[in-house]
Amino acid sequence: MDEYRMTTYSTSTTSQTKTDHPTSYGMIIFPGFQALDVFGVLDVLNLLSAFQFKLSLSLIAATLDPVSTASPIESGNPMGSNFHQSILPTHTFKTAPPLDVLIVPGGVGTRVPGNSLDELRLFIKKRYPTVKYLITICTGAALAAQAGVLDGKKATTNKSAWKWAIAQGPKVNWVPVARWTVDGNVWTSSGVSAGIDAILAFVGTVYGRPAVDTIVSQIEYDRHWDSTCDPWAMYHGVGCNIGKPNRKVEEKDNGYGYGMQSLGWWTSTK
Repeated sequence: MDEYRMTTYSTSTTSQTKTDHPTSYGMIIFPGFQALDVFGVLDVLNLLSAFQFKLSLSLIAATLDPVSTASPIESGNPMGSNFHQSILPTHTFKTAPPLDVLIVPGGVGTRVPGNSLDELRLFIKKRYPTVKYLITICTGAALAAQAGVLDGKKATTNKSAWKWAIAQGPKVNWVPVARWTVDGNVWTSSGVSAGIDAILAFVGTVYGRPAVDTIVSQIEYDRHWDSTCDPWAMYHGVGCNIGKPNRKVEEKDNGYGYGMQSLGWWTSTK
């Protein structure tokens, strides 16, 4: 395998009526979810669904009551601020419809002690065998790991929460230097904003290069193309490839900008 894992897509025209494309998405939400974990991913999918493919979305929680980003644990809001947002679920864990893609975000709410998230973990465990894809964002990987569905698979997570997160899944093949990972039908992203890069890579892989290029231009996003480009791993002391010099990669300007790969921020994985 090439040591620089660039995102590559088919450039052929994708049919909007093909039945093998996933059409039914479910986003799990819980008290203390990270806003960008959810809405960064959903904004990309909003545009995909509005202009390119007919999709459906279920927002899934324990109840149909509003779910807030407010921290459910005191350590998650030491300033005691009254600054948070709430959204309404469309389904509960008991009423959620069949799904093609299940998305699990992270946030401080993943660290709630006790058994309050047991139903959520059980939902992930039961639904994983039935979906085409599982996508975790940030510390959502810790919830999937606790559910046992990442055992034996490559995964990554937020590097600022690395020590805690990887302890939730000792049988997971955790990848310390990764913006996102792919192992079969499981996609996992690093922290928060990395979810946007992961979902763009997912859209390009599953729906085709024209689909993702259109979205990138609409949201004016300077994306990461290389899943192994992860400067935050070094920043947080999780890992880096010391002694393996970064390589500046030349590329042609395709009209979408150069992105970080042209700055030579790669780290070799060999």
